[in-house]
Amino acid sequence: MSDPFAQVVALLQPSTPYSKIASGAGRWRVQRSEPGRPFYCAVLEGACRLAADGNEPLILAEGDFVLIPAVHNFSTSSLLAAGPQDLVVAPTLLANGEFRLGNAHGPAEVRLLIGYCVFDSPDAALLVSLLPRLVHVRGEKRLATILQLVREEARSQRPARDIILARLLEVLFIEALRSTVGTSASPGLLRGLADDRVAGALRGMHETPSRPWTVAQLAKEASLSRSAFFERFHRALGVAPMEYLLAWRMALAKNFLRSGNLAMTEVAQRVGYSSASSFSVAFNRYAGLPPARYAREQGEGAE
Repeated sequence: MSDPFAQVVALLQPSTPYSKIASGAGRWRVQRSEPGRPFYCAVLEGACRLAADGNEPLILAEGDFVLIPAVHNFSTSSLLAAGPQDLVVAPTLLANGEFRLGNAHGPAEVRLLIGYCVFDSPDAALLVSLLPRLVHVRGEKRLATILQLVREEARSQRPARDIILARLLEVLFIEALRSTVGTSASPGLLRGLADDRVAGALRGMHETPSRPWTVAQLAKEASLSRSAFFERFHRALGVAPMEYLLAWRMALAKNFLRSGNLAMTEVAQRVGYSSASSFSVAFNRYAGLPPARYAREQGEGAE
């Protein structure tokens, strides 16, 4: 059986090249608004507050991990009420390499490992749209084990520290996403996979994207009526079934075109088109340029 989640993560090509340890004391607040930059935060010690648009404010405690795949307006702050006057413009760099928020003197009340992920896929915006808007993980044993390794590595000055930390954070990123299941997740792929009926149709689309799927055939995979399936899929994924299928086919097509290993006819067949010409029309309509030009430009960019 195919694994839609694994396929999406593989196409995203996540990496975590940037991280730093921040500590806080007293009253402080940091406001962030950088669309397109996936933000993560692991609470190493203490607790703080997270307020993100569209979500209830969260109290983050030691061992918690938060991931915002596409950063929107959000703030982190001390548990003490912090107002505009406490906004941190530039944190203080301490002698131990930490970035201090709030009072630069005295012991830290909270210690965080924060940073940004990078998605190397040129189609990252589409793939990120399939993920929850905010991932908050607490009490997961596997994630806690990885987080403990991250905590130990972040505090050490051992050889290859940054390389090991980057790899651990990549695993942490994937594990955090994988642990976000159930209908409480925001609409997206993970919520769809948590629904047994919808998951059957999703696996079908991912396993054989070349099949000439219809809504009726997908509804059969889900053992639902056509109308019930359409409504349930849209509620779980946030998009209509055929809209999702088109987006997935185009993401695969872009990946095939970037590799440069397949003829246009074979790319077309692998993503469900009977001819190179029909695929070219669909790709041009979706991506805004012909597939041959896309492949050429991607090849030039890799040189």
